[in-house]
Amino acid sequence: MENGEQELGITESKEYNTGEWYAEVVLKAKLADYAPMGGFIVTRPRGYALWETIQERLDGWFKETGVQNTYFPLFIPESYLEREKEVVEGFDPEVAWVTHGGRKELEERLAVRPTSESIIAPFLSQWVRSHRDLPLRVNQWCSVVRWEATETKPFFRTKEFLWQEGHTAHRDEESAWEETMTRLEQYEKVYEEVLAIPVMRGRKPDHDKFPGADTTTTVEALMPDGKSVQGGTSHYLGQHFADAFDITYVDEDEAETTAHTTSWGLSWRALGALIMTHSDDQGLVLPPTVAPEQVVIVPIWQEENREEVLEYGKGIAKELDEAGFRVEFDDRDERNPGFKFNEWELLGTPLRLEIGPNEVRDGEVTAVHRPDGEDTIEDREGITETVGEHLDTVYAKLYAAAEENLEENIREAYSRDEILGTLGQHGGYVKAPWCGKEEAAEEIKEQIGADIVMLPLEDEAPIGEECAITGEPAEETAYFAKSY
Repeated sequence: MENGEQELGITESKEYNTGEWYAEVVLKAKLADYAPMGGFIVTRPRGYALWETIQERLDGWFKETGVQNTYFPLFIPESYLEREKEVVEGFDPEVAWVTHGGRKELEERLAVRPTSESIIAPFLSQWVRSHRDLPLRVNQWCSVVRWEATETKPFFRTKEFLWQEGHTAHRDEESAWEETMTRLEQYEKVYEEVLAIPVMRGRKPDHDKFPGADTTTTVEALMPDGKSVQGGTSHYLGQHFADAFDITYVDEDEAETTAHTTSWGLSWRALGALIMTHSDDQGLVLPPTVAPEQVVIVPIWQEENREEVLEYGKGIAKELDEAGFRVEFDDRDERNPGFKFNEWELLGTPLRLEIGPNEVRDGEVTAVHRPDGEDTIEDREGITETVGEHLDTVYAKLYAAAEENLEENIREAYSRDEILGTLGQHGGYVKAPWCGKEEAAEEIKEQIGADIVMLPLEDEAPIGEECAITGEPAEETAYFAKSY
C-alpha cells in the first residue's frame, strides 16, 4: 500500500455512524476544515466551488425575475434591532455583539447580523415613495452569525454560515404572495435540477414560522437517515415589518398606503443535504451539475506503451474540454491506477474514463459511473455525445435513488402511539391529523425529538377527523419528522 493510501479511505459507516461518517467525508473530500474557534469552519476551495455553483444558478434566476443584488453592513446598531422588537422578539439569545472598536468602548452596541430585516427595512422605507417604485426587490449574498450552543456539523449547523437573503416590497398581498411562491419554486428547482434531490413544498405551523411573518413556506428534503432538512424558506411578511419600519407609498389616488413585504433565504445547508443524500462509504458522490470535475481520465500504461496511451488520453481530454466539460487528465507518475480510482471516488467525480493499451488498440474507452461502479465499453468516436449521455444517466440515477427514499418514507399515523412508534422505527415523514395546537406538537417533540416540519400549502381536508394526539377535531394534516 502506497504512502497516504490508508488515510485516503472512509472508515466510518453511513448506515451505522452517520454523524461520524458525514464529518469524515467533509474532511477527506477536502470540502472544509474545522476552524480554531468552536462552531466555525474553514471552507476549502472544493467546498466553496459547490456553493458557487448554487449561487450562480440562483443568482441568474433571481435576476431574470427582477431582483437586484445589494450589500448591507455586517453590523446592525442595537437601536435598529430594538425597532424590530415591535414585531418580534427576534434572535436575541443567538446575537453576537460588538462592544469595542479598537480600545474604545462603543456608545451603542453593534449586533453581528443574525438576519438583516432590521437594517434593510429602514432603507426600503427611504427608497419607496410612490406606487411606481414597486415592486422593489433586493438580495444580498453574505454570511450571518447565530451564536448557537449546538455541536458543529459542517454546512448543516455552524455559528457563521453563508446564505442569500432576499427582501422585497409590494403594493398588495397578491403581488407579495406571488413573490413568496416564485422564490419557493426557485428553491425547489435548485434542489431538483441542480442537486438531484426531490423536495416537498409546504408551510410551517404558526409556532415555527419566521418571527413576525404572516406565512412561512418551506422546501423539505428527506435524508437517507430519515431526518428532514429545511432546504430553503420564503416568507410572506404581510404588513407587520412595513408598519414597524414605515414602508409606505403614495398610490394613484394620492393616498398613503402601507406596503406588503417578503423575505426569503437559502443557505449552505443545501451543501449538507447534497453531501448527506448522495455520498456513500467510499466518499463523496456529486451530481455532474455541481462536480468541480465532471470527468476524470485515468491512463493505464506500461513503460513500453506509455507514450501512445498518454497521447490517446490527452486527445480525448482536449476534445471534452473544448466541448465544455470539466475534465481532469490524471497522468501522475507517482500514483498507481488503483490509488487514482480510490481518490477520485473519494472526491465524488461522477464519471471515470479508463484508457489502457487495449482501449488504444480498439479505439475505445471504458466508462465507469461513480454512484454504482457500472462500467461500459464505448467507442472513441463521438466521445463528447457519449460522455454527455453518461453524465445525464448519472444524474438520473442519483435523483431516482433519492426519490425512492422519499416516496418509501412517507407514512400515515392516526394516534399518538402510532406517530411515536413509526418515527422511532422508521424515521422519515409521518402524516397525521392535527388540531392546530402547539402543545400537541410539543408533546411529540418532548417524547421523541420530532416536530411538525410542514403543513400542506393548499387548503385541504385533514387525513382524519380527529387529532392523532389530542382527539380534538383535526384542522390540518401535519408532517412530523426529526430534523437537522
